[in-house]
Amino acid sequence: MTNVVIVGCGVVGAAIAYELSDVEGLAVTVIDRQQPAQAATGAALGVLMAVISQKTKGNNLRMRLTGIERYNAWIPALEAITGQTILFNKHGLLRLCFEGEPLERWHKLVEIRRSKGFQLEMLDRAQLAANYPQLGLERVTAAVYSPDDRQVDPTALTQALVAAAAQKGVTFQFDTNVEGVECCDRSHSLSETALQLCQQIQTTKGTLPTDWLVMAAGLGSTPLTATLQQPVDLRPVLGQAIHVRLPYPLKTLQPQPVITGEDVHVVPLSGEDYWIGATVEFPTGTLASTPDAIALEAVMQQAIALCPAFSEAAIIRAWSGLRPRPEGRPAPIVEHLSGYGNVLLATGHYRNGVLLAPATAEKIRQLIGVG
Repeated sequence: MTNVVIVGCGVVGAAIAYELSDVEGLAVTVIDRQQPAQAATGAALGVLMAVISQKTKGNNLRMRLTGIERYNAWIPALEAITGQTILFNKHGLLRLCFEGEPLERWHKLVEIRRSKGFQLEMLDRAQLAANYPQLGLERVTAAVYSPDDRQVDPTALTQALVAAAAQKGVTFQFDTNVEGVECCDRSHSLSETALQLCQQIQTTKGTLPTDWLVMAAGLGSTPLTATLQQPVDLRPVLGQAIHVRLPYPLKTLQPQPVITGEDVHVVPLSGEDYWIGATVEFPTGTLASTPDAIALEAVMQQAIALCPAFSEAAIIRAWSGLRPRPEGRPAPIVEHLSGYGNVLLATGHYRNGVLLAPATAEKIRQLIGVG
């Protein structure tokens, strides 16, 4: 058996475990210092912006589109395997455009996506008023509707990935810390560079033999890579979100998509409940941000501008989390750790961990050589 150890059980680590659970000959163990989906994943809204992304080519776009394709298949499969219900909004995403915003780039994107077989639709103000009477259109000039994009509950998704992978033989060790990594040199010919190999990991629950080590620990990947003298520079960016409840259901003529405008998302749940978010709060100096009440209130006011009925909403809870943003390079980081032959990075997804998790899992499977 080939022993694969995954450190981190947010949505990325759980997706990798699920992806590898179908591969014969692998013994997969996932460890996390907390319970699953407690860090960046637990703070995410799960808005999957792929088709509506402004990216028109490249690996990041491919990863985004892979995420949508995989989730369309994964969600019903996970629900069947686990018996768990996963909130999965298939009504698309409505992106509002505001005064002063050029619309030419959106018309061009509509043409590009349609040429590739994806749907995008431009809606004018009159169409928005007719189809989405819940919206406040004072500053809105148009909108782009993407029926192919999705939204998923990140916590429920991660828990289902864990449950399904466990049913297929993956071992999970939660509330477990990494205490050390034992490595050795792998010598090559004189024309090649010698690489280190990770042989085993010491944890608070024992020692794990390791043929492949996958670091999917988000911000926790920085200290882990530092112990191997190859630190990956990830910076925390705080995000806050709110769960609100209206006193009455909205009068809508269309099934409710996720509505987004000026970087604020309104996510319909069930009944009168909605998620609203999220802030983007950068650290001061080297210190991680603490939640900013003013920033959260600004998001709430933006949501009220998008949908005036939210002025009557009750706040059920507010929460926050730190997202891992790579310093000086694009997100995410999915590659070999420099100097190591069997240590893989699957981290630094910043604000798109949920969306990019399936493609990350696919890439890790390929790097291990079982893709």
